[in-house]
Amino acid sequence: MSLRIAFLASEADVAQDALGTLRKRYGHVPPAEAGIVVALGGDGFMLRTLLAMVDHPAPVYGMNRGTVGFLMNEYREDGLIERLEEAVQEIINPLSMTAMDRRGAVHKALAINEVSLLRAGPQAARLRISVDGRVRMEELVCDGALVSTPAGSTAYNYSAHGPILPIGADVLALTAIAAFRPRRWRGALLPSNAMVRFDVLEAGKRPVMADADSNSVADIDWVEIRTDPQIRHKILFDPGHGLEERLISEQFT
Repeated sequence: MSLRIAFLASEADVAQDALGTLRKRYGHVPPAEAGIVVALGGDGFMLRTLLAMVDHPAPVYGMNRGTVGFLMNEYREDGLIERLEEAVQEIINPLSMTAMDRRGAVHKALAINEVSLLRAGPQAARLRISVDGRVRMEELVCDGALVSTPAGSTAYNYSAHGPILPIGADVLALTAIAAFRPRRWRGALLPSNAMVRFDVLEAGKRPVMADADSNSVADIDWVEIRTDPQIRHKILFDPGHGLEERLISEQFT
């Protein structure tokens, strides 16, 4: 039986060129009718594709037509059907962000990599951190903080000197961004089912924005973050090049 493939691409010229070539060669069906979705672009486009496919059962196989391509497979036009048939599936549960802004509006978003809080003015942010309803840090003065999944731990989290987490680890990384006080606090490892809450102190004087995989909310008052086990993003990788191997390799480059 032939595979029902939906090809999607970012707006980059190189991705659009690949889209035309692959659709002509392998055919194309709408994403809602697909057995497999092939995403052509970079990691940002893969994240957007996974979130767009959240209500559809088809797994997503990415081919890199972007820059880093951590979540993508190598781009090759030949042998695609065989690669899709042999691909190994990884399951990722995203983070769910609930944020209330200073006007009282509540915003919700999902994040596969991380939810980050960032200062939005010239002064450092002041954050109170609670875990599962218990205040764990009365005041963190910083440029920001983030909560990362294992899949996202090599992205912004790693740049902020957070730990790389094995893909099977049942934990989240809570990482400070340029912490001023406590100056040397480097974050914490938390159970994946923990609920993390950030309250913004002096929000009028020290505004903070929240971002869930590029879905941003300005001028926030508080944010709650937790894993959503009901959502299962399915990503396909070539054998021997899955997330576990990539996370290990990243630590030796």
